[in-house]
Amino acid sequence: MLAAIVLAVAAAPAFAVNPGEQLSDPAQEARARELGAELRCMVCQNQSIDDSDAPLAKDLRVLVRERVKAGDSNSEVLDYLVSRYGEFVLLRPRLRGETLLLWGLAPAVLLTGLLGYAFWARGARRRRPENAASLSESERARLDALLAQDGGTSAGTGSPMKNAR
Repeated sequence: MLAAIVLAVAAAPAFAVNPGEQLSDPAQEARARELGAELRCMVCQNQSIDDSDAPLAKDLRVLVRERVKAGDSNSEVLDYLVSRYGEFVLLRPRLRGETLLLWGLAPAVLLTGLLGYAFWARGARRRRPENAASLSESERARLDALLAQDGGTSAGTGSPMKNAR
């Protein structure tokens, strides 16, 4: 049981926020953490500033906390950072004209693939005969005779041919 608890704690994400960076007001600190989770570390690129140990991420965390402490709203803090660093600082870019392609490309590719598969499956179903005719008794007898001549076994037994080609 103790080993499971230790593994669970070790697997939890380690936040890079140092105790000296934290705000004394718990509500402001919670807002700063919420904002930090939305902001990209410009060095690590796929981590939030709260998860990164990079010096630039530390500077951004301090800047966010200064703005929160000064009384800025969440949107004002984000707008300030976007004006300073560009849209790239946001982990989830805003839906705007220049990011429309970014937001729409993945669903468009998925939809195109699904439609392509649907048309392919529909065409394959049309090409397949509805009722594949089975061999008549005379055809089965002829096949058995040919297989026996060739050294194979009877087709009616279901066993493989001896000399498969």
